[in-house]
Amino acid sequence: MKKYMFKRILFSIFSLLVVVMVVMLLVYTLIERNVIFQMDDTWNKKSSNDRVIYEFIQYEKYGYLEYEDYTSFLKEKYSAIYGDDYYTQEDFLADKAVVQKPDQVSSNASVNEFLQTYSDKGYNVKYLAPVTYKSGKTKPGGTGYLVATREKSVFLRLADYVIHFFTIETTNDVTDENLTDRYVRIEKDPYSGFYALVGSGTQHKYLVYFDSHFPFMHWNWIHMNLGTSFTSYRGQEITNVINSPTGDLKTVRTQYPKMLGTDEYVETAIDFHTLSYNYSTLSDIDKEQFPDNYTVYSYRRTGMSMIETSFVIGIIATILAYLLGLPFGITMARNKDKLIDKIGNGLIIFIIATPSLAYIFLFAAVGTTLFHLPYKFANAEVKILAYILPVISLTLPSMLNLSKWMRRYMIDQMNSDYVKFARAEGMSEQEIYKIHISRNALIYLVHGIPGSILGCLTGAIITERVYSVPGIGNLLTSAINLHDNGIIVACTVFYTALGIISVILGDLLLAKYDPRISLSEEGGGGR
Repeated sequence: MKKYMFKRILFSIFSLLVVVMVVMLLVYTLIERNVIFQMDDTWNKKSSNDRVIYEFIQYEKYGYLEYEDYTSFLKEKYSAIYGDDYYTQEDFLADKAVVQKPDQVSSNASVNEFLQTYSDKGYNVKYLAPVTYKSGKTKPGGTGYLVATREKSVFLRLADYVIHFFTIETTNDVTDENLTDRYVRIEKDPYSGFYALVGSGTQHKYLVYFDSHFPFMHWNWIHMNLGTSFTSYRGQEITNVINSPTGDLKTVRTQYPKMLGTDEYVETAIDFHTLSYNYSTLSDIDKEQFPDNYTVYSYRRTGMSMIETSFVIGIIATILAYLLGLPFGITMARNKDKLIDKIGNGLIIFIIATPSLAYIFLFAAVGTTLFHLPYKFANAEVKILAYILPVISLTLPSMLNLSKWMRRYMIDQMNSDYVKFARAEGMSEQEIYKIHISRNALIYLVHGIPGSILGCLTGAIITERVYSVPGIGNLLTSAINLHDNGIIVACTVFYTALGIISVILGDLLLAKYDPRISLSEEGGGGR
């Protein structure tokens, strides 16, 4: 078992890296990079050299290349000599201004030093001469620049992504020298009633804590960095995008940290579990409410996060599909070629033959017309009713698919020798179906259970798009339309990792359920 798991995990990690590298190659190399500016108003407002520089800066931010500019080079050079007052020195100002004088650039010592330094590192140094009118006045956007760029290889990009995928907060994260009391310890959490891991010197106050919000146990101590969204969510971390609650502010009766132990309470939407360190000087109000510099916070909201919304819809649909699909498949098998079997086969053929969009819109039309159910999430006055149509749209195809395979496997088992032997021994048909046929038919379906559950986290792309569900299913398609490379790579990692975990858990569950299968090299059937 251990040897199998070790090999499987190693192979899974390798497969994940290969998939991510291929996707990075596609989105960063084979697709024109200037598509990221299609909806960029800032890019449209810039012209000439200013536009070129803006493009370089954005390309670096998006991970296409590494970018250095001459002014930053001069800042580093002269601050080492003059300290913080470097920008007032004549030689700094003269070297900075030479870029606007094309006839003097090639002879300037600092320019040549910049050229030599970055050429040796493999950068491509580019001089953008100032664009001027005949009078010599610089045109709008025509300021001169000296820059160095270096294309980022897919291997370097993948290495950076992997290295920074997980980060752990330590007591040295806060660089404020005035903070002398640094620790990580377990304390009673006054906001949840449970115990929590809290820190001082870490970026967040609460490192591990519990609350009533899915997934109930939360980690600020370890961060999973899926990347950053630029075109869709303007610089937000993707992990926060999919995990942050949405909706209106939700106020609760609680206490500020400095009120704890008193009988003072306030009505506020502040989530004190999200407190992080504030490097700025505290206001008088902050000093009255907080005992330390952990004063930066997020708010509670009434809605669920993207991943919660998708999971709730998906898990309800999955549970209903198994609860309804397996008994229906058994009933069809036991009544083979009878009316109930013909009705079931008709429904199965209808679902298989009808495009997904067609039957989803059919359910939507029936639900909104006959039962007055809300069609779009945003239009639902009673939010719980908005879940009905998406759940039905996901449940029915999964249910009929399970029924189809359960019927097929049971019929296969009915003609097996062990069933004939059981009948010869005098066992009743009820006992044969319950003890033998149903159990053995389920073997073929057990492997897919973990995938069905974990798949709820990925959302349903078509269903969520039709019903405007604020879930994670619509995230990838929107990112592709907006050329948000960060989200495309993050979704690839997320979906591939869940797929790999599903297969491994399916193998483990199958080995547990079927005694003929063993994941070790000894005993059983081997695998």
